[in-house]
Amino acid sequence: MSKHYTEGQGYQNENYAEGALPKGEYENCTFTACTFANTDLSGYHFVECVFENCDMSMAKLRGTVFKDVLFKGSKLLGLHFNDCNGFIITFRFESCLLNFSSFYRLKLKNIRFTDCRLEEVDFVEADLTNAVFLNCDLNRAVFRSTILEGADFRSSYHFSIDPEANRISKARFALHSVSGLLDKYKISIE
Repeated sequence: MSKHYTEGQGYQNENYAEGALPKGEYENCTFTACTFANTDLSGYHFVECVFENCDMSMAKLRGTVFKDVLFKGSKLLGLHFNDCNGFIITFRFESCLLNFSSFYRLKLKNIRFTDCRLEEVDFVEADLTNAVFLNCDLNRAVFRSTILEGADFRSSYHFSIDPEANRISKARFALHSVSGLLDKYKISIE
């Protein structure tokens, strides 16, 4: 990685699919309505940054650092967050579209998803201890060998979680969505 370092900058309406963001470390920066779709962000470092109303769909994230990053109102389709630097990865998502993304094997204790669409997202073998899924659509999201201890699903919907194939001790669910824990039995609950 180059030594390019930027702190406290704001970027608006930039299209990095046409001209790449200089490779380096970005600290306390805000990216608003920027396009990163199909770009290569491998090796970039984003520390305490905000991505608001951005499109980062299908970007490459090999070795990318996201530390204390907020994604808000952003389109993040098909991202392989599991390719990021897994030792330094903390972020939260608000009102984001994350369909077809992967968090495979990541340690994401206390992660927070608020008002997000997480359709067909891969959470296989991830550690989501104390994660919060607030009003999220988890249609066809995959949970297998996932640690969901203390996770909060009370306001989320369309999830299917096999209690026998995941660790769900002390996880919280709303009574109206408990059927999502019984899907594998193919029973009708009325």
